[in-house]
Formats: sequence, structure tokens, C-alpha cells
Amino acid sequence: MNQEYIKPDVWSIVEEGFDKDRVKSSESLFSIGNGAMGQRANFEEHYSGKTFQGSYIGGVYYPDKTKVGWWKNGYPEYFAKVLNAPNWIGIDLFFNGKIFDMNTCKSISGFKRELNMKEGWYQRSFNAVTENDVKVTIKATRFLSLDIDELGVIKYEVTPVASSVEVIFSPYLDANITNEDTNWDDKFWNITAITSNENQAFINAHTLKTNFATTTFMQSSISLNGKQLHQKPSVLKEELFVSHSYTQQVKKGETIELQKFGGYVVNTNHPENRLVEAAKSVLLKGDELGYDVLLENQKQAWAKIWQMSDITIEGDVKAQQAIRFNIFQLNQTYSGKDSRLNIGPKGFTGEKYGGSTYWDTEAYCIPFYMATKDQIVARNLLEYRYNHLEKAIENAKKLGFENGAALYPMVTMNGEECHNEWEITFEEIHRNGAIAFAIFNYYRFTGDYSYIPEMGLEVLIGIARFWHQRATFSKEKNNYVILGVTGPNEYENNVSNNWYTNYFAKWCINYAIAQLDKVKDGYSKDYDRIIGVTKLTTDEILSWKKVANAMYFPFSEKDDVFLQQDGFLDKELITVEELPKSQRPINQKWSWDRILRSPYIKQADVLQGFYFFEDDFTLEELERHFDFYEPFTVHESSLSPCVHSIQAAKLDRMPQAYEFYMRTSRLDLDDYNKEVEEGLHITSMAGTWMSIVEGFGGMRIVEDKLSFTPRIPNQWQSYSFKINFRKRILKVTVTKKGSQFELEGGKEEMSIRVNGERLVLQPK
Repeated sequence: MNQEYIKPDVWSIVEEGFDKDRVKSSESLFSIGNGAMGQRANFEEHYSGKTFQGSYIGGVYYPDKTKVGWWKNGYPEYFAKVLNAPNWIGIDLFFNGKIFDMNTCKSISGFKRELNMKEGWYQRSFNAVTENDVKVTIKATRFLSLDIDELGVIKYEVTPVASSVEVIFSPYLDANITNEDTNWDDKFWNITAITSNENQAFINAHTLKTNFATTTFMQSSISLNGKQLHQKPSVLKEELFVSHSYTQQVKKGETIELQKFGGYVVNTNHPENRLVEAAKSVLLKGDELGYDVLLENQKQAWAKIWQMSDITIEGDVKAQQAIRFNIFQLNQTYSGKDSRLNIGPKGFTGEKYGGSTYWDTEAYCIPFYMATKDQIVARNLLEYRYNHLEKAIENAKKLGFENGAALYPMVTMNGEECHNEWEITFEEIHRNGAIAFAIFNYYRFTGDYSYIPEMGLEVLIGIARFWHQRATFSKEKNNYVILGVTGPNEYENNVSNNWYTNYFAKWCINYAIAQLDKVKDGYSKDYDRIIGVTKLTTDEILSWKKVANAMYFPFSEKDDVFLQQDGFLDKELITVEELPKSQRPINQKWSWDRILRSPYIKQADVLQGFYFFEDDFTLEELERHFDFYEPFTVHESSLSPCVHSIQAAKLDRMPQAYEFYMRTSRLDLDDYNKEVEEGLHITSMAGTWMSIVEGFGGMRIVEDKLSFTPRIPNQWQSYSFKINFRKRILKVTVTKKGSQFELEGGKEEMSIRVNGERLVLQPK
């Protein structure tokens, strides 16, 4: 049974009723972020129950030394960790001298949390009877400003409901924090200064090893019944902690309110010796605008985001809530403003996967950002990989490759590989293909070729060199083979000739050669520069072609399908349907040995290849492979259901496509994988967007133009989405009766295809 406590609502995530067992799950689901920082939905006040404290700053990490029993040559030295940063949201609360703690209250009633996705704020409200019999109503509202992305805002309101109460607010900064996922319990932060000045306080800290310097800051003010009280706080300073206390007698029915501004400034954006000055400047901006204007600006900023990225669904509240939740979290995680940042699989909602960059960005996220934002955002994501090319070459060198061969990392913060499982670090080399495909996909969608001669071609050459060297000539097969790999399906390790990997290797080499020819013809200066830098020769290109032209692909004549890897048919082929529910999920119930011997597929593997390269295969081939592999797929990766949803829609199997869509879109809201308390699955949320736009909407690029084959699930009355295609905004609306295409603004007409027929759209 999946969790079902989140109330269906088209614009909000709502929880009603306080349950201590779901606090950690809700901390993930109600997380907030603004691209530069983010935090789990921890309570501001003291809470002695089970909780997972988490506040994170974009790009700030620590290289936690790798922990393994048996060190292997080429093994990453460390696992990068996004760091739990000093906590600025804390507000200790005392009623008649006793600390308030929801965990020990005699009763909590009327409890409600709301994450308002339309306007970008989080709120919690409830009535409490405390241990010392004080009856109060509490409402706390919080948001992280999109406009001033170093600033967070809290409004915390308390109303006594039975009698007069002495209320003490103690807003604080706390640097006594740790990561839940530390390898060696290392100290990550070094606190260099704690200062307090009137109603402001600052903690200066830097990370050990990586030397990111940060200042965490706060400013507080209190008011009674809307009138500000100019009270000087009493200050408590400790080695890792600073608090300000405000004491006030509050009568029954009166409301006392604390407004707290806080956040982080970092030496990546400001001079290190002027961080406190920078923090004061942020606070001054916040103070001049005030809470109400900051909140209004937040609503306007989110309105602008939704104007382009919203997907509307009529007739299915749960489906509507889910897609908006996915789009909201993607926009909270990455804004596209800073090409030094990228998208971690958990975003700012937890610590699993280290908060690092995976191939998820190129395979799943880039399409979303390309279509819903200006193309510079997607280009920044590609630039991120170009800036890490030298590190990718270093990574390959550590594994014995030479001559500028590049292996992009499975997991990274700065371009170095830092994943701590050898079968993934060394073997999941298909990630190189996703990087190259993103370059192809960016040009195909935006029409902006300039990235390739300026940056992309060097990346493609490094990747082609890697595949050329990684392939081995098999005399037995009279073909080139690729041995000892893990494909996207991580439930098979150290296999030979994973079809997806081999297909990508061939494609990458051919694509690199095609772009070399194109750049040589049209961008001779760039071509000469690149040949000079890479020392590429005609003989080397001929040797690449030899590998690509003779790549081996395992195939079953009996089943008429490409095999996931050489030994797939040697397995005991029992379908998922025949697997008892008590055995699921197998990654939590079975030994790794048993999983590796099973036919079960964690996520789309061969079908992932059919998704990327669908133009290379017929619909009949897709159907045959879908029918062969889907019955063995357990979808225990968050990245799996979206690909299956898109392909089921293409095959016109709408009930199945809808089922997969609901699974991918409500993966976290309904906690399918029983792990949401660890954080949300941010990168798979982009796959949810693709399920609607590419799946139900059938959007593709055909002959350099947008093409659609729209379908609609039975459960929906209509749906609509917008696409920013080459600086032109197209709105697509699909109903049971048909489809509508509208070109918003601009002066030029636009030609598209719908169900294979050409349509010409006039502006507006």
C-alpha cells in the first residue's frame, strides 16, 4: 500500500493531521528551494522526535574520503557530498518558561501543512496544548526568494487561546550540524567567527579541504497585533551557535509575530573578506522591501515561471497536482542562472547521491529546460560539461586510456569522478553517450549550431577516442565488442556487450565524424584550432570508423530482438507478474547475488536506446522489444516509468501509458519506493514532463520542424502545455474532440506537423 496522506489539490501539496511517523517524509515533500539554496521542511522550533535536518547551498560540497574494503587502481579518492549547511531557520519558542516541542505536546489539533506551488511558499498551522497546559494557535510561513536568491523569509505567528502567556522567541543560527551520510564522521565545517549586532547575527565558516567560505546570517523583528515592538534582544553566543531572545507577555486572543530573514552568502559570488558586508547588503534589501512586498514579488516571479512551464490537466486532480509538483521542484532546484551549477538527483531535498551531477541531466533534464526556458539555460548545462573536459580526460587517464580520450564521470561536483561503487564507477560508461546525445539534442531542438564549433566538438572527439579505445576486436565474432560493463539496468553488473552501450559507442563515433566534416566545411577557424588542440589525424579517424562499422550487437533469432547483453537468455526468464508481491521491491528483499542472476530489469535499458534512437527502428521493432522486455522490468529506478510511458503512448496503449505516467508523476507523493524520507527524485521529474509532452503529446523534431501525434488518456477531459521552440512560443491543447495549436506573439509564421500533415500557424 502506497502512502496516501497528501490531499488532492490542483495547486498545492496539502497534509492534514499531525502524525509523528510521517514527519521525515513530509520534510522531503514540502521542501523549498530557489536554485541557489534549498532546505527540507524542518520545523523552525525545537523538535525532539524523528527528523532529518537539511539545509543546502548550491555548489558547496566536501570531498568525503571514499570508504572501501579493497582499494582498486583508478578508484575515486572521495565521494563528493553536498553539505548540510549551518541552520538559519531555527526559532526556539518558550511558553511560560518551558520550551515548546510538538513531540511532547498533550495535543495537536487542526494541523495543516501547505506547499503553495502557484505562489512559491510553504505554511504550517495548528492548535497545541503544551506539556505545561498552555493553549496556543501557531502559524509559520516560509519562502526562499527567487528575486534575491541569497535570502529566505519566515513569518512565525503565535496566538494564546485560553489565557495570557509569557512568550519567548529565540531565533538562532546553529553551525553544530552534520551530514547523515558521512563516511568517516569527518568534520566538514570550520567555524571562523560568530558576530552579533543588534538584531542581526552572522556565522562565518569555511569547508575543510574545498575551502568554500560562507556566511550564514539572520535578522529578526517582533510585532504585537501588527505593531512592531522595538525590543533589544538578549544575546547568547556559544562556540557554534548564536541566538537572540525576545520576551513578551501576550494576552489571550492577541497575536505575537516574529519575522526572520536569513540565508547564505558564499565566496564563489563575493570576496571572502567581505562576506559579512554582503550579508548585510542582502538583509538591507530585504528590510527595505519588507515581508509583504517580498511575498508579492515571490508570487510574481512564480507566475512568470508558470506562464511558460505549466501543464494543465482537466478532469484528473491527482494527475494535475502531480505534474505541477514535478515542474515546481525542477524550477526550485535549477534556475539556469549559473553555469557552474547543475542538477543533483535529490536537488536540495536530501543527501543521497551526494547532491552531485549524474547523466540524468543530459538524458532527462535538458529537454525540459530547453522547452520551458530560454535556450541559454540548456546551453549553460552543456557548457558545464565542456568546462569539465580536462577532468574527463584525467578520469580516463586514471583508468589507462590515452591520447585525450575522455570519460565523463558517473558522479561529479567539479568534473572528477567521485562515485564510490566500483561496478558503477568503472563500468557504467554509457554515461559518455548521454553527454554526446545532449549536444545532438540541443542542436536538433534549438537550431543553435554555434555550441558545436565553439565547445562541443572537442567533447565529441574526447568521447569518440574513449569508445575507440574501450572496444576490443574479437576474432571469435569478427567484430568489435565492449566487455565488462553495467548498462542502465544496474541489476546486471560486469556483463559483455550491453546492447545499449554498444549502440551508443557506434553512434557517438559516427556523430563525432559527421560534426568534424560539418565544422571543417563551415567553421574553418574553429576546425583548425580544434585540430591543433586535439592533434587529431586522418588515420585516427579511419581507425574510429573501423570500430564503428564492425560493432557487435547481441541478437536473438528465436525472439527476433536485440539482447540486453550476451548472457540474457541464459537466465531463468520468470516475468515480474509471476513474482510474489512479498518479494518486492527486490532491491530491499533480495541479496545482490540473487538480483544479478535474475532477469529483472531495474530500469529501461534496451528500451532506453529505442527511446533515444527511435528514428533508427520501426514501430513493429519497438513493439516487439517493448513486449519482450517490459514484463521483466521492476521499475525500481525512478528513471524507468517515464520512458515506458512515452513508448506505450507511441504504441497507442493508452491505459498502460497512463499507468506509467501516474507512477512516475506521483513517485514521491505516493512514495512508491518507500524512501521519500531520504529526499525527492528531482531528475526523474523531468521524465514526468516528457511523459506528457513526448508521450501523450507525441512531440518530436521531424525534418527540422516540430511534429505532434497527440493522444489523450480516458481519464482526462483535456490537457495543454507550451513549448519554447527557437524563440517562438507554441501552445498545444488536446481534448477528446481534437487538438489546437496556437502560436503566441512574434511576427513570423511557423510550420509544424500534426499526425504527419503539415500545418502553417500564423502569429496569435
